[in-house]
Amino acid sequence: MAIRRLPETTVNRIAAGEVIERPASAVKELVENSLDAGARRVDIVLRDGGRSLISVDDDGAGMDRDDLQLAIERHATSKLMDDDLLAIAQFGFRGEALPSIGAVSRLAIESRAAGLDTGWSITVDGGRVGEAKPAPRAAGTRVEARDLFYATPARLKFLKTDRAEFGATLDTIKRLAMAHPEVGFTLKDGERTAFTASAEQGELPDRRAARLGRVMGRDFIDNALAIEAEREGVRLTGLAAVPTYNRGNSMQQYMFVNGRPVRDKLFVGAVRGAYHDFLSGGRHPVVALFLEIEPHAVDVNVHPAKAEVRFRQPGVVRGLIVGALRSALAEAGHRASTTVAGAALGAFRPASAPASRELFSRHPAAYAAQVRPQPAAMEAAARWQAPSPDDLAPPSAARVAEANENDSDYPLGVARAQLHETYIVAQTGDGIVIVDQHAAHERLVYERMKRQMAESGVARQGLLLPEVVEMDETSADRLEARAGEMAELGLVYERFGATAVVVRETPALLGRCAVRGLILDLADELAELETANGVKDRLEEICATMACHGSVRSGRRLAGEEMDALLREMERTPHSGQCNHGRPTYVELKLADIERLFGRR
Repeated sequence: MAIRRLPETTVNRIAAGEVIERPASAVKELVENSLDAGARRVDIVLRDGGRSLISVDDDGAGMDRDDLQLAIERHATSKLMDDDLLAIAQFGFRGEALPSIGAVSRLAIESRAAGLDTGWSITVDGGRVGEAKPAPRAAGTRVEARDLFYATPARLKFLKTDRAEFGATLDTIKRLAMAHPEVGFTLKDGERTAFTASAEQGELPDRRAARLGRVMGRDFIDNALAIEAEREGVRLTGLAAVPTYNRGNSMQQYMFVNGRPVRDKLFVGAVRGAYHDFLSGGRHPVVALFLEIEPHAVDVNVHPAKAEVRFRQPGVVRGLIVGALRSALAEAGHRASTTVAGAALGAFRPASAPASRELFSRHPAAYAAQVRPQPAAMEAAARWQAPSPDDLAPPSAARVAEANENDSDYPLGVARAQLHETYIVAQTGDGIVIVDQHAAHERLVYERMKRQMAESGVARQGLLLPEVVEMDETSADRLEARAGEMAELGLVYERFGATAVVVRETPALLGRCAVRGLILDLADELAELETANGVKDRLEEICATMACHGSVRSGRRLAGEEMDALLREMERTPHSGQCNHGRPTYVELKLADIERLFGRR
């Protein structure tokens, strides 16, 4: 078959297939053009999820007649300085967006350059270009694309529902709005306004925080840590949530490179690496990070839709992200998510309280009948006996006096009671703190083990009577193969017959731990690490397993001094706000919130 040139219309439609995958892709290209034109307001309107209409109106620099006619030609751009593909400082540079959209839709553009008295309009219908005509309009540009993909029906069949397509567009606009807080955005679905964000004022950090709060929610801002770091000319800023504020997927992880929203595997891996010590599998941190780097050090020309980037020095970028996040998490200390307390307060609030108040005010007799105790409850109350002083285990008088003076001096307060031999209740200067004693101690032991390993190795304690642990032969084989590495972690054992090991020493930090449970859990852990080169490659997982078995267990009664010692160590230990599985170790309830529960405020 002879080689021939493809018709221009076919070429444009092929290009459109690479650049314009769905309505959200067209909106992204058009809004990026508006941002490159210096717009401070961008209004987007969609109908039928973008199938029947996409309209983008801005107040940017605009175009005159000659620029308008050039803008709809392929590979015509005003954004590539000196034709240097390694110095791309704007969103668009290929000159493919407008001709690609015009090849698969009915495109109409109206524009007026700043300083000119007359605007101009032009149309492109399925690749057929019309004449430029005068058109009255204010400075800026409006682009309308109607009947998207009507010229390529096969692509039209692959679109999802109108709701799904509009949702993809909304996500695109939110990402661009986060990157440009100085620009106002509105997105309408027909007549309904789905998203609006006015231009933020103030310095960049304040503008960015305000915009992130508008897009990601106020809870994120309340639970976020400021990120700021620089290395070898690469600067990273943004916000990252504390580990206990997490999600079930990674959709709330945003990365921007020189103001461009990207989805990059290096970024996702770096965030996972920074948080892996604090979150269990299946949970994902929430972050919004902004990377500033020299244009020559990053390639944004990797993907037709510019959704991916490639760094010249990926190791530097990854190290910067991991280091900055870990540093911020370490500085956060014992801080936990405020949403945990919010959920706790929500559980206390009776949903029917307003209705009950109304019933009481209008029909007191009916209200009394509704809340009257049942006979079984009254009988149980009659049998109730006050607990003895020994059951309550009150703190000493001296300690109570000291606590009254010092509870405002400690972030986690002073212990007042232990509930169900599992939870410590402490009083702070302006509220109460409820601590899960096992989860908290588990994190403390874990951090001590890591610190000891980094400094001098884990101290051991010999067992008075070595303990024999029975198991299947395969598990015993795994443990025997890793005995040398486990000894470095303070756990010394040896093979004892075909189906057992004998444990002679354990890490001193674990105290009196359940040796059998520890060994069996480690055998299961090693089964999952068979592909690793050694235990040291997954040191944190092994330490976490040991720490769990060496922690204060639920069901153990603690003295007041022991509870206070646990609280003070939590205040000194980084990351003590969550256990090794990412769950919160404490909940703080402010006095004002508690007073509102009882109608005192």
